[in-house]
Amino acid sequence: MSHTLQQQIIFDLDDTLIHCNKYFEQILDRFADQLLEWFKSGQLTAKEILAKQIEIDVAGVKKVGFVSSHFAESLVDTYRYFSSLIGRETHLAEEEHLSRLGMSVYDQDVEPYPGMMDTLNLLREQGHELNLYTGGDEFIQQRKIERMKLSAYFDDRIYIRTHKNAEALEEILQSRYFDRRRTWMIGNSLRTDIAPALTAGINTIYIKHPNEWSYNLVDIKKKADTSMYTISSLEQVPSIIAESLSMLARKNIL
Repeated sequence: MSHTLQQQIIFDLDDTLIHCNKYFEQILDRFADQLLEWFKSGQLTAKEILAKQIEIDVAGVKKVGFVSSHFAESLVDTYRYFSSLIGRETHLAEEEHLSRLGMSVYDQDVEPYPGMMDTLNLLREQGHELNLYTGGDEFIQQRKIERMKLSAYFDDRIYIRTHKNAEALEEILQSRYFDRRRTWMIGNSLRTDIAPALTAGINTIYIKHPNEWSYNLVDIKKKADTSMYTISSLEQVPSIIAESLSMLARKNIL
């Protein structure tokens, strides 16, 4: 592939290349069952518990970013909220149990999305430059990267940030050479992947998942000078890149 056709592709990690949200959902189901078992008041439902946890969780992420301890803290805060609501005393042992439950989400096996390796191999073979940009605790995210042996694809082009927003992406784009006309952000979050990328003036591929975490869903507005695609599978990415390049070639833009 000629240099003019090479694209600079930035991949999100969680729920783009590897599974993540489903492990949080499993923990949340156990959390709701535990509170219903402890409270035995008949005043609460699992739906109410999970709705309050999401409210507390999202508010915290907006404030502190993707800090690993925050999820466990949101479980404890939800427990305290409902304890106060129904007039039940809180117990340190129960809070410690919930904290351990929340942190256990990071002990889950790392599972790639279907076609992860084939997609990365194909894009690399086609001469594209691959970058990885993920939000979260550096130790936890680096451990996932090592387990999936992703450094073989991204080398030193791996960026881990606590806050994943327009400012963080702009800092990355200015940290080394990126041709924004040839740069793509690929991810599952409208909030942390797609919206910041559009603000930065780069192309985007949104991998839309059913039952997406509510924090990730925001209204966005595409810029006229960028390409934006919505797909349902990671395996569709290479064909989208190829299709876009063909369109540009026909217009003699490349």
